[in-house]
Amino acid sequence: MTDATEDMSLAELREEIEEIDRELVELIARRTYVAGTVAQVKEERDLPTTDESQEARVMERAGENAQAFDVDDNLVKAIFRLLIELNKVEQRESR
Repeated sequence: MTDATEDMSLAELREEIEEIDRELVELIARRTYVAGTVAQVKEERDLPTTDESQEARVMERAGENAQAFDVDDNLVKAIFRLLIELNKVEQRESR
């Protein structure tokens, strides 16, 4: 098996990172859009902005997914906490 550094130049590796970064931003945009729709449904049904049990399930899934992909689960959970908090701020501001 050859080492990845032998097969790809630094420029090619950076291009791959750029593509991954674009995909991450696209996924964040999709998640934000769906979270906005959730906020609309909550408002229509007069439900609270915060759902701690749902947040706990999201964090549990984040940890499980991190382990499945061999990524630091603290890092993944920190990212998800940030996404959740940003969504809650947007939900509160839209009411």
